[in-house]
Amino acid sequence: MDFRLRSVQCAGPSGLHRMAYTEWGDPRNPQVLVCVHALTRNCRDFDFLARALATHYRVVCPDIAGRGLSDWLKDPAGYVIPNYVADVVTLIARLDVEHVDWVGISMGGLIGMALASMDNTPVRRLVLSDVGPEITSESIARIAAYVGTDPRWPSFEAALAYIRTVSAPFGALDDAQWHHLTEHSIIRDADGSWRFRYDPRVSEPFKAAFSGEPIDLWPYYERVRCPTLVVRGAESDLLTRATWEQMGSRGPRAKLAEIPGVGHAPLFLTDDQVAVARDFLLTP
Repeated sequence: MDFRLRSVQCAGPSGLHRMAYTEWGDPRNPQVLVCVHALTRNCRDFDFLARALATHYRVVCPDIAGRGLSDWLKDPAGYVIPNYVADVVTLIARLDVEHVDWVGISMGGLIGMALASMDNTPVRRLVLSDVGPEITSESIARIAAYVGTDPRWPSFEAALAYIRTVSAPFGALDDAQWHHLTEHSIIRDADGSWRFRYDPRVSEPFKAAFSGEPIDLWPYYERVRCPTLVVRGAESDLLTRATWEQMGSRGPRAKLAEIPGVGHAPLFLTDDQVAVARDFLLTP
């Protein structure tokens, strides 16, 4: 099943920018699933999940500003969650639906949690992959150490080897899956070298906000009222087991699932991970 590549114009503090997205399934289907990627990732991470669910949903996967095929912002101070929420509200208005289900990985989960916590939210069901209302200072420091470093590689093969190494927490993926992730994560420059397909300045507000203390978002989580699933990588350093377990008894009292052999974060590339999300989303 093929997807359609589309875009929507969004407004932010530094002006207008174009947000690209893939759309799968029947464009007339009123059942819409929005899938949002992690901090430095892009919409093509969801190809496997979208293909599996496109007979049930119109699946829409945006590239958040500064990533993938979307525009880079003029002012990097705009790379923050409230602006991302505003952009996806614009996207949902473009889709012309009242309600959506949501799958968010890491940053995409934070955007979804923020939107789901609001009065009159359009979010009907929420899947959070390896993120929650408490984020450890250790994991923030680890992310801050590599985000925005803007490495370059002389060949696709060198980039593939690098991504397989730094993204080892994604788990035991096969060669085709690693190739897919790499192919859609990098772009070739005019000089022939390869680099990541995201604005390295997305790191600036992220690093500026880090005070060395963990992040506490429990007030947002506890305002979520929709059915929620929290998927944790069993080896994760970002979503601790203690926080994950508390998410099952606080706020929306989420259903909990854990993926063995995976750290940060489950990407729903493998059949078993797709099944976890699919079973939750399609159960009446």
